[in-house]
Amino acid sequence: MDRKTYISSLFTGADQRRNFQTLDTVFPVARMSASPAPFAFPRGPALVLPAIYTHDGVDHSVDSMLDETETMALLVVRDGSIVFERYADWGGPDRRWKSMSVAKSVISAALGIAWGEGLLPSLDTSVSSILPELAGSAYDGVGIKHVLQMSSGAAWNEDYSDPESDINRFAAITANGGSFNAFAATLTRAREPGTFNLYNSTDTQVLGMLLTRVTGRPIHDYVGEKLWHPLGMEAEGFWLLDDHGMEMAYAGLNATARDYARIGELFRNRGQWHGRQIVPAAWVKASVTPDAPHLMPGESGLSDSLFGYGYQWWVPAGDDGEFAAIGVYNQFIYVNPARRVVIVKLSASRRYGLTSDETSYREYETVDMLRAIAVAA
Repeated sequence: MDRKTYISSLFTGADQRRNFQTLDTVFPVARMSASPAPFAFPRGPALVLPAIYTHDGVDHSVDSMLDETETMALLVVRDGSIVFERYADWGGPDRRWKSMSVAKSVISAALGIAWGEGLLPSLDTSVSSILPELAGSAYDGVGIKHVLQMSSGAAWNEDYSDPESDINRFAAITANGGSFNAFAATLTRAREPGTFNLYNSTDTQVLGMLLTRVTGRPIHDYVGEKLWHPLGMEAEGFWLLDDHGMEMAYAGLNATARDYARIGELFRNRGQWHGRQIVPAAWVKASVTPDAPHLMPGESGLSDSLFGYGYQWWVPAGDDGEFAAIGVYNQFIYVNPARRVVIVKLSASRRYGLTSDETSYREYETVDMLRAIAVAA
């Protein structure tokens, strides 16, 4: 399979079960070695999955939802111990699975580390003052915080079912070659920054550019040292690259289910990992706390989602302080601090993106299912 064949197969209903675990055979990649001191999750009392969950007032089968969304891995961690772990027979615990936009939350974590090291200036600083190549674009004069919160004001259409959408124009770079970073400079302003939460993958690519500029290091190098190794990641991870060696910051991480779970556990524990503060606690709190009207969960007319938003983390409405990293095709790191639960779901849901709404996305429905699992745990 070549790049064009893979990219053209996305959001068409094609089977992606093999593709999402073998992308290092298709694209150039930058690898992060497994930790020299890998951490093994202990095992807790085995969880029996609930039979049903309720979504929009209707009961649904958990097993049917897992099957319909082609779940490769479902991993439940409670109080730091694995209580449930199941893989499809076409996957397995050693399979490194494409993160899709779960990578966005990892980029945010890395920026938090840089911020804690004093490498990142005030979040009110404009990204274009650090990245002058963005002068004259939608990002000219836009504060770092607004980009973190998907509120840059850039014009953007992330409709996967529309071949002319911005996200599909962006994907064409992956298929045909070119520069992820250069694409960011082509975007124009549609709204006043900091007023509307509009999901925009280029916002995260700009954050990746920012991370490389303030650290002076490639993303894989910095994340490998500051996050991958300290968390005791048991497997090699890798990032997809463009033709210029820049990581696909918005969706290009590939890792195992257990290693994704370590990211969730890190944030469940407010950035601390077994006594060591990896990500500043203040950054973690801000990352999962909507702090303006356009970032709050629910229908407000100020966002294109019913979820709230923080620093590249989704925040569902509710009383348990939940938050999640979410990627297309039904990828999830779901964290429920009140119930001390982290759930990883890696999937290949082939119906994803065939429509531009929840009927194929099923993300709100998935959160309801994950909530039922968290209650059972």
